[in-house]
Amino acid sequence: MSDILSLREHNLHKVRVGERTMMLHIPTNALYGIDEMTDTVLERVRAESLSADQLVQQLRGRFDEQDLRETVGELLTLDLLSDGRPKPAAKPVTTVGNLAINTVVLNVNTGCNLSCTYCYKEDLDTPDKGRRMSLETAKQSIELMLAESPNEKRFSVVFFGGEPLSNIKLIRAVVDYCEERFAQLGKQVDFVMTTNATLLTDEIVDWLDAHRFGLSISMDGPEAIHDRNRRTVGGKGTYRTVSDKARKLLARYNARPVGARVTLTHGTTEVERIWDHLFNELGFAEVGFAPVTSGDIDTFNLSVDELHEVFAGFKRLGERYLSEALQGRTTGFSNLHQLITDLHEGQRKALPCGAGLKMLAVDHEGGLNLCHRFTGSSLPTFGDVKTGIEKEALGEFLDQRLDRTGTGCETCRIRNFCAGGCYHESYARYQDPIHPTYHYCELMRDWVDFGIGVYSEIMAKNPSFIDRFISPRKVH
Repeated sequence: MSDILSLREHNLHKVRVGERTMMLHIPTNALYGIDEMTDTVLERVRAESLSADQLVQQLRGRFDEQDLRETVGELLTLDLLSDGRPKPAAKPVTTVGNLAINTVVLNVNTGCNLSCTYCYKEDLDTPDKGRRMSLETAKQSIELMLAESPNEKRFSVVFFGGEPLSNIKLIRAVVDYCEERFAQLGKQVDFVMTTNATLLTDEIVDWLDAHRFGLSISMDGPEAIHDRNRRTVGGKGTYRTVSDKARKLLARYNARPVGARVTLTHGTTEVERIWDHLFNELGFAEVGFAPVTSGDIDTFNLSVDELHEVFAGFKRLGERYLSEALQGRTTGFSNLHQLITDLHEGQRKALPCGAGLKMLAVDHEGGLNLCHRFTGSSLPTFGDVKTGIEKEALGEFLDQRLDRTGTGCETCRIRNFCAGGCYHESYARYQDPIHPTYHYCELMRDWVDFGIGVYSEIMAKNPSFIDRFISPRKVH
């Protein structure tokens, strides 16, 4: 090994966690704890030009020579070091293979009984003008999903709106149809719904519980915060109704953990206060935050300073998360939950989410949309439930996002965590769903580093937390 060594900077990232150094192997998203010898080798190669033999000669007084040579060999294999010899070029993933649609989102009604000021839905209607999906369209959606993915074992049917419970009659009929149909095929089906909770009754709650719905409640926090934007069509605040319904739901719902989804808009950065109210006072199992930075109405977008304040709050919540995790308890902070899940499973994202690849959203007329956020938007649909998926157009769209050439994602250290960010964020901010969400980049890189630190501490001091609180999330 006489060729000059060089460091493959774009393939590694080190994070200091207490007295330990963790290394993220960027191509695979694998996380390693590195010892003093490995760290010394990397830093020596970074500092000066030398061959492997010269490196070993310099360091063999501190470390065993055989161990040094083995370490250099391992780092060459991982493509963290290069000795100048050509290697087969790793072919970047730039095309999508077969689609495997296992999730369908049914936009069951465009009507909503609320008029949330920040709502992104372009097909939203008032209750009396809501356009409802027919049972036939819903059935065709299910059959399309089954036909496209015959080898899948487990499927999800998501009910969305508007307010989905405003079309509870259809939801009941779809559940009856699915349970019989999937049982015939020997396959599993899960039901998921996001609701504003205002139309929940004890009878509906018990029915949802019996069919094991995964439920997420849209709620923005304590009364003063929630009522800023989540109002009725007549302009009245909805906190008291939603909180009363949520308490009743949480008291009698046993099938699955119920989460709260929080939208953070301009003027709303108090993430710790919001989390405390929703988790400790109301009792939601998880609380997830969605910062608005690319809404169609600019007045609701968080400013740059506010976005930094939100992420600072996330990290303070994360410190509390870590403290509780080391005691075997969870704070239900789902943003960090998800990051730790990705780290633990070694998730490597070529695309930001399953939209178009494993999931499609069906609008009330049967059009196939990239996801629920795009129903009613100017982005063309990719076929419909009657004629099928326009696979060529969908494949071309996804291939464009897969190709990172000439983008900041090409060498970014978290490129396999976010894969360029949300399509709809890009669509709203840049009028182009292919465009990376650059306004998040530095904050997201710092957030991933923070997550690496939290995950490493948990694995070192209380790994049973992962088995108890992280791994089961995939089962639900």
